Amino acid sequence: MSVSKVYSAQVIGMTVDIITIEVDISNGLHSFFVIGLGDKAVTESKDRISAAIKNAGFISPKQKNQRVVISLAPADIRKEGPVFDLGMAIGYLSATGDLVMNDNKTLFAGELSLEGRLRRVGGILAIVKAAQKIGFKYIFLPRANAFEAALISGITIYPADTLKEVVDHVKNFSYITPQKTTRIELVAHQKAIDSDFALIFGQDNAKRALEIAAAGRHNIAMSGPPGTGKTMLARTFPTILPPLTKEEILEVTEVHSIAGIIGDEIVMMPPFRSPHHTSSHISLTGGGATMRPGEITLAHRGVFFMDEFPEFNRYAIDTLRQPLEEQKITITRSKGSITYPAACIFIAAMNPCPCGYANASKLFSPRPSDKKCICSYRELLQYQKKISGPIIDRIDMWVTLSQVEYDKFLVNKNTNNLTERPESSDKIRQRVISARQFEIEHKEKFYTPKESENLYVEYAKKLHLSGRSYLRTLRVARTIACLAKSIEIKKEHILEALQYRQRNTNQ
Repeated sequence: MSVSKVYSAQVIGMTVDIITIEVDISNGLHSFFVIGLGDKAVTESKDRISAAIKNAGFISPKQKNQRVVISLAPADIRKEGPVFDLGMAIGYLSATGDLVMNDNKTLFAGELSLEGRLRRVGGILAIVKAAQKIGFKYIFLPRANAFEAALISGITIYPADTLKEVVDHVKNFSYITPQKTTRIELVAHQKAIDSDFALIFGQDNAKRALEIAAAGRHNIAMSGPPGTGKTMLARTFPTILPPLTKEEILEVTEVHSIAGIIGDEIVMMPPFRSPHHTSSHISLTGGGATMRPGEITLAHRGVFFMDEFPEFNRYAIDTLRQPLEEQKITITRSKGSITYPAACIFIAAMNPCPCGYANASKLFSPRPSDKKCICSYRELLQYQKKISGPIIDRIDMWVTLSQVEYDKFLVNKNTNNLTERPESSDKIRQRVISARQFEIEHKEKFYTPKESENLYVEYAKKLHLSGRSYLRTLRVARTIACLAKSIEIKKEHILEALQYRQRNTNQ
């Protein structure tokens, strides 16, 4: 009897830990232990790998009088999930002498079924990326993970369907063909047929605000009566965002892989996440028993849309304070601390009151409606108080929508005159891309003339802007200047930025 050593890995949060699997087999009555601070899925792995080894043509560990100890090191790191199954099975067969495994440049990752088949595991892109960086040369993993894993070059990926395929490859009985590197082909921006700004009539003020938000990556809130197009505008918003770069594609795909929601395709477009208003704060920000990424992290490099914003639990809304400010979120639990990325554009949509037709709210400033509000003052106040001041402060732009006249739908929809039709998403997106590029090229050249600065300070005092609001509004003004291809932040840029600022409720 002997000791063997193989390598596997796990993802905790956004961090990858390389795990050393040591297997010791000694004489004695039958016993089988998996040690190393593993969770329930890890301790149950001894039954999965025993059945898989038997169905791969070897004698099951449970049919032998021997003492088997599998250690997952480092011992002080909690091990979670079934990702170690393949490595433990290979380590056991190596310890029994059924195969020779002396290579310390090979990593194994994958869950085993009882019949010995390999199942997909989450976070494989992060694991392969870390393994390649550390210096591993080869990795065996489930075929279902191969396409995703092959986004990383510099490491040979062997996709397998069963444990027996891996064993036969190691024993040189057969050869697994390495997975070809997955090439990222940047394609033109794709959009659904029914998702284009050209199909949305009216709401020019909201479209302009969304264009500014896209160009400067600003958070934005839209308020208005039901049926004014708030949700439609938000869902169409991704069509005016620039396509993801290759680095961003890898970054977003890695996040979705860790969350276990990626399929056979990589994430090519900016993600759009829209949780229901009954969602808990954990589902929004992440955490829980397994410390999974939340909705705001899944929206990384894309859009995080909260429809019916005040209907969310107030505590859930307030947990967004840190990620909206820092573009990342740090979750601390008894298990440890994890930081997830959350660099997304936040969009909120809401009614001015519970019934949706208030016309006297100072907080949301809706335009008069032809329908009468039936909410009491108490109901209106409670509705408004669900959104705290710190959250309001972190939203850069506030837009009020009103009802669109019916004749606009009938006349513009059927006209063949292209000048009367709304602008398409393609045209708006080109301006957004151009504005972002202008900002990068002239980053250190922007300036505010004394006259414009004095005007801004005067209005900031009148609106009682906080320090944060002051700086955020100035950023919006700079974005407007970028859209106008101006390095000078002029009066008109500042005045337009100020009109999107939320007013103080005491005014």
